[in-house]
Amino acid sequence: MSSRTAIGILGTGSCLPSNVVTNEEVGAPAGVTDEWIVRKTGIHERRWAKPDEATSGLAATAARRALTDAGIRARDVSLVVVATSTPDSPQPPTATAVAADLGVPSGTPAFDINAVCSGFVFALTTAERMLRGTGRHAVVVGADIYSRTLDPTDRSTVVLFGDGAGAVVLGPSAGRGVLATRLASFPEKRDLIRVPAGGSAIPASPESLARGLHYFTMEGRAVREFVEGRIGPLVRDFLDAHPTDGTRHPHLVPHQANGRMLEALAAHLGFPPEHTHLTVQRYGNTGAASVPITLDHATDRLTPGDLVVLAGFGGGMAAGIALVEWETRRARHQDGGT
Repeated sequence: MSSRTAIGILGTGSCLPSNVVTNEEVGAPAGVTDEWIVRKTGIHERRWAKPDEATSGLAATAARRALTDAGIRARDVSLVVVATSTPDSPQPPTATAVAADLGVPSGTPAFDINAVCSGFVFALTTAERMLRGTGRHAVVVGADIYSRTLDPTDRSTVVLFGDGAGAVVLGPSAGRGVLATRLASFPEKRDLIRVPAGGSAIPASPESLARGLHYFTMEGRAVREFVEGRIGPLVRDFLDAHPTDGTRHPHLVPHQANGRMLEALAAHLGFPPEHTHLTVQRYGNTGAASVPITLDHATDRLTPGDLVVLAGFGGGMAAGIALVEWETRRARHQDGGT
């Protein structure tokens, strides 16, 4: 791919709710302590959306910040893709609400992608391929509000998850941009992470609510075994297939599933701590938002020419990996509430 046609990340942005939820708050109903949560997950706190906040609102704020960072006007956006498994409603797509909020031109395609925690890399890959040869720009967002789907007594899930949104602006790159991507699904493992009710198979009903089938469920031990057995080798094979020039060690921006799991994964792959970017301690697992939120926070530590590995994995089961050459330098860091 030539530098004239490459598609790169031109700007980033993120949005975290202002409502900080401590380990004590989530731990008490689940019967665990702050010490237990930190020891098992590395998480110290997370952000949960307030009752009047929706996924589209967090997504639009993150997208607006990414546009400002990129110096791109909303009227120059030709594509909006939102990765989420917690949409505002079953329909219409949450991306249409984001597009309307941003003020992108009427007629601009806007759609959602649901690949759960891998969703952002799936969305990035889709948008990058749609933009090739067009000279146009896209907004790609990962956004989730998992706090609305959690059983407060389930210690395997309620302590892990937070809410938030992260976004990037894609467009013609002065450098090499997005160098390679790989998407994978493992449908035989699809029941390891799920929300059983609320769809066409088990419609929402008083009975499904009484049985707690609207809650997010996860087989924690099996998920960890999946990450150890499948994700590490998948990322290693991807890096072997797309070797770097060896002059700079690439940076790793992984899905923020669990701090302890990520430390082990990074060590196994040979990424030193200074090149492994984590936000799980402050924000927990924010689903499809975790990779772009962490990328936004990592920008102060990236310089033009750095190679960045974005690695999403989770429900589906699925995984998405992207190798990107960094080219933009943030003027300032965005943080805080909506």
